[in-house]
Amino acid sequence: MAVDGSEHGERALHWAADQAALEHRPLLVVSVGGAETGPIMDRAADEARRLHPELVVHALSRYGDPRSILLELSTQAHLMVLGSRGRGALTSLLLGSVSSAVSAHAECPIVVCRPVPVRTGGRGIVVGADGTGQSLPVIEFAYQQASVRRLPLTVLHVYWDAVAAAAGFRRDWSVPLNAADLEELKTVLGESVAGFGEKYPDVRVTLSLKHGLVDEAMNPRQGAWDLIVVGRHPMDSTSRILAGTMATAVLERAWATVAVVPEAP
Repeated sequence: MAVDGSEHGERALHWAADQAALEHRPLLVVSVGGAETGPIMDRAADEARRLHPELVVHALSRYGDPRSILLELSTQAHLMVLGSRGRGALTSLLLGSVSSAVSAHAECPIVVCRPVPVRTGGRGIVVGADGTGQSLPVIEFAYQQASVRRLPLTVLHVYWDAVAAAAGFRRDWSVPLNAADLEELKTVLGESVAGFGEKYPDVRVTLSLKHGLVDEAMNPRQGAWDLIVVGRHPMDSTSRILAGTMATAVLERAWATVAVVPEAP
């Protein structure tokens, strides 16, 4: 996980230490910058050991561009955890958000610990499902997290049409476009989770359909999720790039911690 001495880095450190302890994995604390980063890294490593005395903690200090270094480390990491200042999509784009850049290109899943204004109790974990075989690693990641954290899981498929979404119609998600299309979507959603119930029998799962925009459907302001899991398509075509921006939109607007998981090529 990456630390920078800020409260946002502190929030990410706590999440990463808890996750490493849950999965019985070592934790690598990374600080990128000059000589001044050494004390920051050491304090973060000490804090992780204080939180979980049994945890194996390593520390690494590197100098250079944070994006390049973290992307390089992502080729060997099981999971990378970053903090976020929660600036919003436009400001992060203008300032070149490290978390956005890394999550868009990393080889491993990236968890971004977003600031949560008011904590009212989480609703568990939600994962976006698009019904493709490439998204299976994303759904399995969500199942794994629900299992180790003992949280309920909602598998959500969002369907929409551009005209209705732009006009603000169909705000009642329970109203289907038509019965045949809705039944087909239910079948696709069921196929997305086939086999995972047997592999993770301890996970309580709800299948859900919503009509609207992905980032709005996955980011309720009331009763925030404990974790939002979204897939990131390989950047190999115009359609994939467009789909990738959906993951970025969810990440930048979320009221909860977000995991961005690379989909299969």
